[in-house]
Amino acid sequence: MSLEYPDDLKYLDSHEYVRLDGEIATIGISAFAIDQLGDIVFLELPDIGEKLTKGEAFGTVESVKAVEDLNSAVTGTVVERNESMVESPDIVAEDPYGEGWLIKVRIDDPGELDDAMSADEYRAEVEGE
Repeated sequence: MSLEYPDDLKYLDSHEYVRLDGEIATIGISAFAIDQLGDIVFLELPDIGEKLTKGEAFGTVESVKAVEDLNSAVTGTVVERNESMVESPDIVAEDPYGEGWLIKVRIDDPGELDDAMSADEYRAEVEGE
């Protein structure tokens, strides 16, 4: 099975993705992460107004296999969280890059994404594992 990694996104080696739209970064988890985790049963997401720091955990994703930290790709302030993911975390597996986004962050410095991977780089990393 071939997993999708949209080209318009940036990826972290911890398997989060970022879609940048102006100063708003939409953060979610990649199809690879979902595939590895299995059935997702619980998501813990930050509150609106919470300040995130690049590289630090902002929440957790719990599956039948494991509990993993969600790491922030950027420093900024949470402006929106996907409440439907908290209520029905299984939706994330159905549409990780669309309806399955987790949070939106107003970023302090877009340059922080310069070291994130492109879709091709991320694909090479995860498929080489």
